[in-house]
Amino acid sequence: MPKTSRFLAVSLAVAAGACSGGSVAVPSSAPSPSSSGPRIVQPGAPGQASRVYAPEEIDAVEGLAWTDADVRFMQGMIPHHAQALDMTALVRLHATTDAVRQMGLRMEISQRDEIGLMEAWLRERGQPVQMPGMHAMHGGHMMPGMLSPEQMENLSNARGVDFDRLFLQYMIQHHEGAISMVRELFSSSGAAQESTVFKFAEDVDADQTMEIERMQGILATLR
Repeated sequence: MPKTSRFLAVSLAVAAGACSGGSVAVPSSAPSPSSSGPRIVQPGAPGQASRVYAPEEIDAVEGLAWTDADVRFMQGMIPHHAQALDMTALVRLHATTDAVRQMGLRMEISQRDEIGLMEAWLRERGQPVQMPGMHAMHGGHMMPGMLSPEQMENLSNARGVDFDRLFLQYMIQHHEGAISMVRELFSSSGAAQESTVFKFAEDVDADQTMEIERMQGILATLR
């Protein structure tokens, strides 16, 4: 979702604000003497207060629209999503239950689209798509929750209901890692204030939390 300025980024988030809690433009029914027109409410990270900007303040905020923590989050989430696509590709080959097939298809569609969003966001800001030194991070697992080579091999070799069960267990682990990445982002000072990053991180947290609950329910029927 390209953004050419902070003002445009926040304005485009208005339509999504009611559902996602993103940035919302609030019309002022009684403009203050020093400002007229709409004000911009920028939500703070969890536990932090929101900030209200007058129109004349937007230019000053524009230079602070994204941070290094935002870049690292996007760079790290790309390979995280890519591994999820590797896992869902195995679902098409080996899954035996409709519930697992449907779950895998939903993940495949959403995470492929999100990889495109993250890559575009980074390129538009002149940032590398791959984080330097990424392969040395997190004890060789790269990012939190990602499967080890041994786990990926186990999943590739599993068949029947054993595959379905292992896929769900591993994807729950994978999703929990993604949620921990979101929490780390929101705990970083000044991070996740840019509207695309904020909305995407919120969606990851909400969607993957919901999918964990669904996978746990499906897993319970396979035991």
